[in-house]
Amino acid sequence: MTLDVVTFGCRLNAYESEAIRLRAGEAQLRDAVVVNTCAVTAEAVRQSRQAIRRLKRENPQRRVIVTGCAAQTQPGTYAGMAEVDAVIGNAEKLTAQVYADLAHADFGVGMAEKIRVNDIMSVRETAPQMVDHFEGHTRAFLQVQNGCDHRCTFCIIPYGRGNSRSVPLGVVVAEARRLVEAGFPEIVLTGVDITSYGADLPGAPGLGTLVEKILKLVPGLKRLRLSSIDSIEADAVLMRMIAEEERLMPHFHLSAQSGDDMILKRMKRRHGRADTIAFCDAVRRLRPDAAFGADLIAGFPTETDAMFENSLRLVNDAGLSTLHVFPYSARPGTPAANMPQLPRAVVKDRAGRLRACGTAALSTRLDGMRGTTHTVLAERGGIGRTPCFTPVEIGAVPHGTFLPVAITGRSGDRLVGLPA
Repeated sequence: MTLDVVTFGCRLNAYESEAIRLRAGEAQLRDAVVVNTCAVTAEAVRQSRQAIRRLKRENPQRRVIVTGCAAQTQPGTYAGMAEVDAVIGNAEKLTAQVYADLAHADFGVGMAEKIRVNDIMSVRETAPQMVDHFEGHTRAFLQVQNGCDHRCTFCIIPYGRGNSRSVPLGVVVAEARRLVEAGFPEIVLTGVDITSYGADLPGAPGLGTLVEKILKLVPGLKRLRLSSIDSIEADAVLMRMIAEEERLMPHFHLSAQSGDDMILKRMKRRHGRADTIAFCDAVRRLRPDAAFGADLIAGFPTETDAMFENSLRLVNDAGLSTLHVFPYSARPGTPAANMPQLPRAVVKDRAGRLRACGTAALSTRLDGMRGTTHTVLAERGGIGRTPCFTPVEIGAVPHGTFLPVAITGRSGDRLVGLPA
């Protein structure tokens, strides 16, 4: 009589899966598995459907409940699966009541009876989830924002998450304090579009102000990280925090998406190629030890060879070293799905070339760290993380321990080090 949660997708989903585990546990939902899906690509949807079939095959008596962005945007797809007992929306998945109802429900067989998905666009607030346990994690995630007000032409996520809404600043600070008291030395701020934080709150405090308040009012917090950010929205206070506050870790993952201005315009992004480069240069002047990653889409509709080459060059021009490469995937209902599509072979080839470029950039950065010393936070499995989030093989060290480590070399995409 167990309850399992299977997670696909982003850090926000990982955070919410812990909230699901907590809320479903409170409701005493048993002998069930909740699949928290991702809708960012068609491949993510395919993988979740494949996992659902496998989970039911392995344990036919266990009920399967599907939620997440794919369930929100394609409820009928999952309700039509014989293996699925219920489909719940992104708002409903964070309420104890829905799991209490499911715990005592006699599940019907009709699609309409399976679906519990409401209009996500009607949601106006994001409630704090008060999650203070993250199974197997040394660092904690803290959701500060949900949804997105932008409508990039390739993206289905706003229709799965709704419009942007922020957790009140005081509530975030209180939750950060709880997490530190629970023993987490490091917190990662997460959301769908965290650089839009605060625009819907009184006084419109920005992400920089939030960072400043957390670090000032939670002095016991050793490290604070940001999840993916939109560099064009980085405010002056955030830049000052980057410059002045050593507890704000110097690793920045950018929602860049492309290195070509025409493609960025067709994506309906708000930044240009030069903006990404300028942000990285500015941060590097403030924090010379900073490392940068980026989301990049390969094979966007109408992308020519020359446009793709601009994305390849962006890796070196901006100094990116950890890439999340997405082969373009047409999402039904998005404007880009109606644009002239590239052959899949071309998309796949460009994604491979972009990943290879990222691998080479990462190798160069890791090789350059040989002979340096960094304060590493030990995780489980003999791995630690530097401030710029680089994994280091450090051997048997109790997780949650900070120690100075001298970098002696690297092994693949990891550094190797010895206590200094």
